[in-house]
Amino acid sequence: MTSYLNALGLVCPLGDTLEGVSRALFNGDSGLQPQSHWIADKTVPVGAVTVALAPLPASVSAFDNRCNRLLHHALQPILPAIKQALSRYGATRVGLVLGTSTAGILEGGLAIREGQSAAQAYLAQELSSCSRWLEQWLGLQGPVTVISTACTSGARALLSAQRLLQSGLCDAVICGGVDSLCHLTLNGFDALEAISQVPCLPLSQQRNGINIGEAAAVFLMTREPGPIALLGAAASSDAHHMSAPDPSGAGAVAAMRGALASAQLTPAQIHYINLHGTATPHNDAMESLAVAEVFGGRVPCSSTKPLTGHTLGAAGALEAAFCWLSLSSYNPERRLPPHRWDGNADPALPTLTLVDHDTRLAPALAPRLLSNSFAFGGNNACLILGATDA
Repeated sequence: MTSYLNALGLVCPLGDTLEGVSRALFNGDSGLQPQSHWIADKTVPVGAVTVALAPLPASVSAFDNRCNRLLHHALQPILPAIKQALSRYGATRVGLVLGTSTAGILEGGLAIREGQSAAQAYLAQELSSCSRWLEQWLGLQGPVTVISTACTSGARALLSAQRLLQSGLCDAVICGGVDSLCHLTLNGFDALEAISQVPCLPLSQQRNGINIGEAAAVFLMTREPGPIALLGAAASSDAHHMSAPDPSGAGAVAAMRGALASAQLTPAQIHYINLHGTATPHNDAMESLAVAEVFGGRVPCSSTKPLTGHTLGAAGALEAAFCWLSLSSYNPERRLPPHRWDGNADPALPTLTLVDHDTRLAPALAPRLLSNSFAFGGNNACLILGATDA
């Protein structure tokens, strides 16, 4: 059963409107900026959201933190669609599935640094805070879930939302991902020697690590036909290592092939791949090998992380949103997100067809786009979005 993504709200380093984000995305503009207050004695590029974020409404102020403010901001343009779904289906038939990895860690760390009791602001810090305030604020009575599978969280939220619709438990599901910048994640990745002190370069011979970003991307998914659908989705777990991917790419291959099977598509029917593309040596090597195994080198590919940074638990939803924008009326020229890098290909990696500023979607009746997300612990998730005739 096809599920439709009939409303999208987002905020990220490229902006907070669908028009503005589309413009920056297809121009290949980067939202990375150097900041020095995250890691001691280092200035690193980060994908920070720069628009003003209002506090949460008074009725849910106990849950106020930056992560939830990002979510609240992203939700504003789709609130009418959400309220319409609640009115049409009833509160028990509307679900909520969100992916996150940071939640209120930023505020918890600041509280400890300032000598405050972390317990005093627990509601704003716990992992489920992003769903609890929204459940209360909207009066939801359907299934409510938070997924935290590191960098696949946002993608798996969409996969789980689709299953809620397929199972008949819901008629509409609010789904997506949200994460904010915080000291813990930046210093943690720095301790792993995975943070680049320059803008990241996916697939380059000079790649040396990631940049971290923040974002919120939220969809309203229903069975009601619309112009953009989630055609297929799949996940796998190779459990090769706590942080490093299986170098053979077997788990990634399984997830991509599973998504194709779910959508009843062949590799030849995919017109673009949004790569996970973190610019770490191991991830890029694994992913390029896996993509080459499933698709060869023919499908246009790009990583959008040089534009936004790696938004961690939000990344899977944000990059699905970029595919949504590529398929939407906000992209009348049928452009694809360009691969922003130095052009210095790593000869040790399989050759992929990377998107440049002149690349356009093939003149297919119904384009189909794949978004890859891979995470610590060998957790893999792939989504296929497509334009419909609706």
